[in-house]
Amino acid sequence: MTATILAGGAAENCPVFIVFFSQSCSTRLQFSDYQGKQGMDSLDQLVIEAKKAFTDAGDAAELENVKARYLGKAGVIPAQMKSLQQLELKERRERGAVVNAAKAQIEAALTERREALAMAEVEAKLSAEAIDVTLPGRGRGRGSIHPVMKTWERVEKIFGSIGFDIAEGPELEDDWNNFTSLNNPENHPARSMQDTFYVDARDRDGKLLLLRTHTSPMQVRYATGRDIPIKVIAPGRTYRVDSSATHSPMFHQFEGLWIDEAVSFADLKGVYLNFVRAFFETDDLEIRFRPSYFPFTEPSAEVDIAFGSGPLKGRWLEVCGAGQVHPVVLGNMGIDPEKHVGFAFGSGLERLAMLRYGIHDLRLFFEGDLKFLKQFS
Repeated sequence: MTATILAGGAAENCPVFIVFFSQSCSTRLQFSDYQGKQGMDSLDQLVIEAKKAFTDAGDAAELENVKARYLGKAGVIPAQMKSLQQLELKERRERGAVVNAAKAQIEAALTERREALAMAEVEAKLSAEAIDVTLPGRGRGRGSIHPVMKTWERVEKIFGSIGFDIAEGPELEDDWNNFTSLNNPENHPARSMQDTFYVDARDRDGKLLLLRTHTSPMQVRYATGRDIPIKVIAPGRTYRVDSSATHSPMFHQFEGLWIDEAVSFADLKGVYLNFVRAFFETDDLEIRFRPSYFPFTEPSAEVDIAFGSGPLKGRWLEVCGAGQVHPVVLGNMGIDPEKHVGFAFGSGLERLAMLRYGIHDLRLFFEGDLKFLKQFS
């Protein structure tokens, strides 16, 4: 039986010691092309075939099947490694080096193909989810200055051009600066005109602090200790308990003050008339003073303007409260009212902006509606 098997052509290279196990012999027959005397040449051919098989694999699953053919437990390379046991020591070493070199080349080819398939898979996903970078970006639009801030800057520029300083003060005020120093003592009826917001904190006299109701406190803060003449405007935020289409709990004012030895209502009228003409960019505009009352000025007046053309033509529009600085207020500034006189005036920035831009509801300034705000960009 053994002699018959050994005489067979394809089986003549089978190891003699396994001929009794016909199944093992038949397993070795499929590797016969890479055994025997061919040596290096046959293994080189094996590497070439393996590389081609890896290259032909279209996906990772197919590649793993091909890998099993060459490197799996029943693959060609493991079978070659097992066959080394039949060889003499010297030949085993030589043959082993050749087999190991072939194995390394096959494993390197396998790794390279795996990486190539993984990269192809990534590229396919990127291609399927591609973003067209030629489209315009969705970047944020360019912002613009708020119309109230534009008005603020315009007021500062106009008064700065005629020699007025610009001053800013705290929005959290004490009773003295907001009321008492302005001839508006505690329990005075005029305080009811300026309902405001008090905070849970007190000044050094134990009185509650408050959010300022007007920018007039800057009159005393700025003028105290300064040399005469004094010419200043003080723009800023103010607060009152009020809310409607023409009133807001928070709004903006600017206060003007001019103190010297011989200023008068004529100077006040000239300054304010020139201001509104510059602000509205028209000389076709009239101004009038109406008697009024403010505790910090005496005499006091409301200032109205009337346009000579446009949608507001002929209508008298209130824009300012003004008057000659009260002697008590001058005294609280440390200024002698017998030697010096002054006038003060104040206007709402929102009011001026509404007239300049034709806005009828003050609340639009604070709603953050981009459709509205983009008109001023």
